[in-house]
Amino acid sequence: MKRLTREFTNSSHIQYRVVIYKAPARNIGKALIAGVNANRWQNTQDLTGPNNHAVVKSLEHVIMANAANKFIAYNNIPPNVPKVKTKSNSKGVLMMNPNDVDDASWIVHTIPGFPKALTGYVFPPAEIQKGHLFICLTIKKSEIDAIAMALRIATPLIYHNDIPDAEINSRPNLKKLVNGESRLTPPLTVTRQISTANAAALKVTIYSKSEKSKYEIYRRVLVKKLKTGIKVWTTRDKILKS
Repeated sequence: MKRLTREFTNSSHIQYRVVIYKAPARNIGKALIAGVNANRWQNTQDLTGPNNHAVVKSLEHVIMANAANKFIAYNNIPPNVPKVKTKSNSKGVLMMNPNDVDDASWIVHTIPGFPKALTGYVFPPAEIQKGHLFICLTIKKSEIDAIAMALRIATPLIYHNDIPDAEINSRPNLKKLVNGESRLTPPLTVTRQISTANAAALKVTIYSKSEKSKYEIYRRVLVKKLKTGIKVWTTRDKILKS
């Protein structure tokens, strides 16, 4: 994870942040990467191949084993597991370096069946025709339990976990998350704030909802917080999962 910082920002003092959007029916996308030209969107390489692009670099220690990176991966449509029913649409990877006191990352994305853990980079062919979003943040390890609390509300389906027990047991919400102890009592939505891991840290607000909460998280929470109208990117059915 440290190596990502150097390769993408040309400075070991600037932590790694990247946002990637892949348009429908396109193999390439647009990337916004922290560091040099951080305010400019740039074209990516072919995101469907294992080239040296931002998605591959973000996942390099997820798709292949590395002693300095342990993680949980969650997806409502996990790789190679057909016809799974879940109450959540959440997809992402929460990872840490067990050998470092403060080295961690969080990935949030929209791609079903992705990524495959420890077996190489495979972009699902069926998803090329669809638009997708991929976000990677370098965070402090102290933020992991706040993220885990938000994820407990969303009840994600965890399909891979190799985080050491000592790291899990020291974080109450992470322990409950991996043990499937979701919070089903009110509130139906929860807000948590975290910061990225650098001197000029970027503050990130996480809004999480349970499957029992429908569109009120947008009408009653996000619209009021953002003080503007919003467009919601979701499925076309009337079932709004966590």
